[in-house]
Parts: sequence; structure tokens; C-alpha cells
Amino acid sequence: MHTVNTPTPASRQYWLTGASSGIGRELALQLAARGHIVYLSARSADALQTLAAEAPGQLIPLPCDVSDDAQMARVFEQLPPEQRPQWLDGVIAGAGVCEYVDLPVLETATCRRVAEVNYFGVVNACAAALPLLQRAAQAPGRGRPFIAGLCSMSVYTAFPRAEAYGAAKAAMAYFLDSLRCDIGRQVDVCLVYPGFVATPMTAPNDFPMPFCLSADEAARRVLAGLEKARRPRAFAFPWQLHGILKLAAALPGLWYGVIMPRMRRTPTLDSKEASR
Repeated sequence: MHTVNTPTPASRQYWLTGASSGIGRELALQLAARGHIVYLSARSADALQTLAAEAPGQLIPLPCDVSDDAQMARVFEQLPPEQRPQWLDGVIAGAGVCEYVDLPVLETATCRRVAEVNYFGVVNACAAALPLLQRAAQAPGRGRPFIAGLCSMSVYTAFPRAEAYGAAKAAMAYFLDSLRCDIGRQVDVCLVYPGFVATPMTAPNDFPMPFCLSADEAARRVLAGLEKARRPRAFAFPWQLHGILKLAAALPGLWYGVIMPRMRRTPTLDSKEASR
């Protein structure tokens, strides 16, 4: 495999977590097609090797578990010295899992598992990447480096069964917003709010997914936002779902009093009492 050690100013170095499937995989391919170098992270080393074969020398496998603190603290050390990045122009935190809560049993382990990846995984990635991003920020001619977190419109307002997923994504969003307050003069921090995207993670969903996009189209929209001359603090797509959910958040009485009871699957306590 050919290794590119010193990218030209037109070629950037990115680190992408959650790269083995879905939006992450499409982002990797599209970044490689633009001539960039991408470090690919996910738990499946085999899947990353298969993906890396699509663009040898540009796509570099970096298998890891983002929820493993010790592993993430040394994540780049697994690479040969000549392949280790000396800086990073951007990090896209795309690793994520989804588990739904099915009451009446509230399993705390479910919330913990989801938070370990969706929240603490982002914290770990930022901690590992920050020195390399700051080095890029100090290099003349490289432009502003960035951290982009793939969040979710589920944080706009609450949904049934989403206690674990929505809460972890909301924590991730707050963390990145707060991080921007501290490093925003050197590094852009951007939150991306996709709607429904057809990926292996959403494939088991047994409910309607309005305005659902392909992973390829979602990746195109992510890069379109990140490549703007003035990188936005946050952006969302598709606009239709964004508008509907923002309206729902602005009308909590309607959302929680009328719409949510119709979407709820778990029997209420009142109905349980009445059935005794």
C-alpha cells in the first residue's frame, strides 16, 4: 500500500469514526475521491481493510472502540511511525449505536451502552485528536481545522422509546457546543443534524421514517456543509423534517399532549390499573 506522508496544501488529512458502514463509509469514499487522506476508525478491522482497498494510500485503517478510554488515548500508536498523522485538518465523529427502551422494564445498562459510544466515544475522539488539530491550526496555509459531530434531530424534542439514544445525542451536542466555547478561535466545531438515513443502524426500525435519505446523499450533504467558506456552527437536513420537529418543539402542549400519546406503544399506568 502506498503511503502519503506529506500531503500537499490541496490534500487534507481527516479522521473519521464510524467509518465501516452507513454515512461514515460514504464519507470516506467521497473524501478519498476528492484526493484527501482519511484515517478510518470502527471496531471491525476486516470491514476497514475492505474499505481501504477502495483507495490504497488514501484510506488508512485505524480500528478502535471509541468507548474504550485506554485504547483511544493511544489510538494512533498502532500505526507505523511513517503513517501516523502529524496533524489533522478535520475529525468527523460518526460512530453511533441505537437501542430502544421497552418499558415497563427500564434497563439502565441500555442507557449506559448507548452513552458509551454516542457520548463518551465523541469525548474520546476529541481528546485524541485535539493536539493534532491544534497543530494544523498553527500551520500556515492549512485553513481552519474542524471537529464535526453527527448528531440527530431526535434531540429537538422527545420521542417514545428514545430515552437512551436521544439523551446520549443531547449530551454529545452540549459537549461539542461547550467545547466550541473553549477552542473556537483555533478549531471550528460543527454539529450536523441528519434526519432519517437508510443505514444498517436504521434498517431494524419498525416505524415510518419520513424524508429518509440514502447514505450516499447524506454524506454529500454533510460535506457540502463542512466545505462552505464560512463553516456553520450547525446545520440540518432534510429541511422538511427539520422544520416539522422544530415546530413540534415550539408547541410542547400539542406535541406531548396530542401527538405523543398516539405514538406511544407502552400502556400507561392508568390503563394497567384499569385492566386489573
